[in-house]
Amino acid sequence: MTELHPVIAKVTDRIVKRSAASRLKYLDLIERGRDAGTNRAQLSCGNLAHGFAASGEDKAVIRTGAAMNFGIVTAYNDMLSAHQPYGRYPEQIKIAAREVGCTAQVAGGVPAMCDGVTQGQAGMDLSLFSRDTIALSTAVSLSHAMFEGALMLGICDKIVPGLLIGALRFGHLPTIFVPAGPMPSGLANKEKVRIRQLYAEGKVGKEELLESESASYHGAGTCTFYGTANSNQMMMEMMGLHMPAASFVHPGTKLRQELTRAAVHQLSRIGWDGDDYRPLGHCVDEKAIVNAIIGLMATGGSTNHAIHLPAMARAAGISIDWTDLAEISDVVPLLARVYPNGSGDVNNFHAAGGISYVIRELLENGLLHGDILTVARQGLADYGQEPVLENDALVWKDVPESRDEAILRPVSNPFSPDGGMKLLSGNLGRCVMKVSAVDKERWTIEAPALVFHDQDDVLRAFKAGELERDVVVVVRFQGPRANGMPELHKLTPALGVLQDRGFRVALVTDGRMSGASGKVPAAIHLSPEALGGGAIGKLRDGDLVRVCAETGEITALVDAATWNARDIPAAPPAPYDTGRELFALFRHHSDLAEAGASPILAAMETEV
Repeated sequence: MTELHPVIAKVTDRIVKRSAASRLKYLDLIERGRDAGTNRAQLSCGNLAHGFAASGEDKAVIRTGAAMNFGIVTAYNDMLSAHQPYGRYPEQIKIAAREVGCTAQVAGGVPAMCDGVTQGQAGMDLSLFSRDTIALSTAVSLSHAMFEGALMLGICDKIVPGLLIGALRFGHLPTIFVPAGPMPSGLANKEKVRIRQLYAEGKVGKEELLESESASYHGAGTCTFYGTANSNQMMMEMMGLHMPAASFVHPGTKLRQELTRAAVHQLSRIGWDGDDYRPLGHCVDEKAIVNAIIGLMATGGSTNHAIHLPAMARAAGISIDWTDLAEISDVVPLLARVYPNGSGDVNNFHAAGGISYVIRELLENGLLHGDILTVARQGLADYGQEPVLENDALVWKDVPESRDEAILRPVSNPFSPDGGMKLLSGNLGRCVMKVSAVDKERWTIEAPALVFHDQDDVLRAFKAGELERDVVVVVRFQGPRANGMPELHKLTPALGVLQDRGFRVALVTDGRMSGASGKVPAAIHLSPEALGGGAIGKLRDGDLVRVCAETGEITALVDAATWNARDIPAAPPAPYDTGRELFALFRHHSDLAEAGASPILAAMETEV
């Protein structure tokens, strides 16, 4: 086996040492959950009768307690295209469970909002905190103690992180994540971007824009760009929590059905009473978390995971930070170009060899931990194969080489020698920048700031021609404590237009951009945020700001005495509509973006 890259080994060792006390406490939690916690055998007759009262043909089997019962936690709704296929999964899963002498019940549902629907709207303020809501809902679902294993049905942005955070608190339960796959490819991404920018310039109307968007997002399945949702699926593969290469098989196909069936059958082997017990909390260890980071860098994945990964790790007693991400990014080559970092979408990526090829390449070159406990194999090597049907039977086969080097390349010939996620720090704080889609000559922007407190004000300034200059657009009071940290994705077309007109433009914000952040340099997740006293609050219009991914610098070039004497202005009023006021508790107790921006984990850690 190829020796592990020394930087990856060093970062992993540092994480292990940093996490020693909290990880030990977590492992003790799940050991107690298995040996002394509530489980089905300990339920009273009244408890148990409630649990199987409506279980139909499985009632007699669940009543005896002689077979494992699997809990299904589903994020199904039929408004969210990625999750619409999940509507029929419970019945499929129950049939597959019976085939191996087990049963299954829907343990509960979790909310699943669509960032595509709420993007740029008031509802987007609920997006990040929906992750913690999903984690709480998952915990409620599994609290009934009726289950000897669990299946998580979720795909999109905050949903998989939330499911994993909640499931990890029941880490004694073997758990498999079950995807549903992407929609077929629609309108070419380059054309979609062209129409969006034309609309931003006022050159086409709303009807033309709607027609373009409808041709892009047109059916059941995950959106096909490589944003947070599809990055989620990649990370579940890298951590060994899917059946191998299950992520990007289309909904409604025979292969997809067989992968779901295989997940249920595998859970019967690794479940509580199976012959190969594999609790989730042991599968998700420090090496698995590092693998997720590596996969993120190797594929140019979503910057949103600079927030989600620390939160997911914390739920397993593991502590990571942005320095860990940056150091791994520096040594992991970019092997994939998937829109918005390239012209092809996830369907093209999958056809070229997809995650299976990436895993194989990384393992063979010492850039991935192969010795992790997965839900499907003893190690990760078999995740370097892809599933196919032979005579209607599911088998996995090797992916010997990339089928399209415009999308997927070997380690020996990467698109870039590094993963493209940079850590910036300076007198404005710490933040991240994704540069895999940014031209290198734009990695450094030094320009006067224009400061805004609302993204709609940025768009008004753009339409009024006030941004026709070299400019660092600063959008502050967008952090988790201020307004829930919405994505600022609707700024992308306007900033892209300015850049295309020849101006040197950058975005600096204590908010999020998007899993689909692209060609405009964006210094995001700036921490501490303005509402918490962060230095971004000291910026004034006209201040010269330097944003540099080459040197890792984000600095206000202001005289130190002047800078230190400045106050931070009052925050805008707290949101009080669209249900945002219900999340005041979350806003008030959220911690830093680098720690995961999680109010529930921050509160939990004060009690343990």
